[in-house]
Formats: sequence, structure tokens, C-alpha cells
Amino acid sequence: MTAEEFVKKLAELMDTDAELKLSTKLADVEDWDSLSMVSFFSFCNSTLNRRLDPEQIKAALTVEDLFKLAEGKA
Repeated sequence: MTAEEFVKKLAELMDTDAELKLSTKLADVEDWDSLSMVSFFSFCNSTLNRRLDPEQIKAALTVEDLFKLAEGKA
């Protein structure tokens, strides 16, 4: 999955109209909430076969941090 594809999918998971970039701080996105975290967790586990610890997701500060988790590089 490319970074562009990931950002598009993340916006879909978050159900947001906010413009996301890798450098976007998650704290600045109103729609990044507990439901978005669960959706991301589920997407990584079921679609990408990545077993993440919820604490890893909570520790993410930027969209790029989530991308690295999804790619298994964090």
C-alpha cells in the first residue's frame, strides 16, 4: 500500500473530510477519536494481518506514525 492509498483509506476509516497528509498531527484532526482508533486497529488486524497493541496506536502522533504501524515499520 502506498502512502497516498493509506492516507485515503485512513480518511475513509475516520469518516472525515479533513485533508490528511503524512505530516498531519492526529491531535489536530477532530475525527481522530476512539471509534477511529478501533477502526484503524481492526483494519490493520483483518486487512493487513498486522497484530498491533492498542498502546501503539494511542502513542501515534501523526498520520505517518500510523502508516509506519500499518506497514510494520514501527
